[in-house]
Amino acid sequence: VQDTKDNAEAVRGGLETLDVKTAIIADKTIDSGAIDVDTYQDKKVVVLRGTVPTEAQKQKAEQIARENATGYTIENRLVVSPN
Repeated sequence: VQDTKDNAEAVRGGLETLDVKTAIIADKTIDSGAIDVDTYQDKKVVVLRGTVPTEAQKQKAEQIARENATGYTIENRLVVSPN
C-alpha cells in the first residue's frame, strides 16, 4: 500500500511540473527555452531554474508557477542574463 501511495505522490508531482511548464511555454511574453521546472512532492516545492533575459520575465514565470501549483512553495532560482 505504501508503494502505491508513493507512486501516486510521484505522479502528482509530475503533473504539477507539467502544468507549470506548459503554462510558462504558453505565455508568449516569456522566453521559456532555458527554464527548467522541478517539483518536490514530498516538500510541496516547485523550483524554477535556468535563465531569462529580463527581470520582468523572471517575475512572470514565478507568478505563473504560483497560479498553476496551488498549495506549493515556489523557489524562483531563475537568473537574469540579457542576450
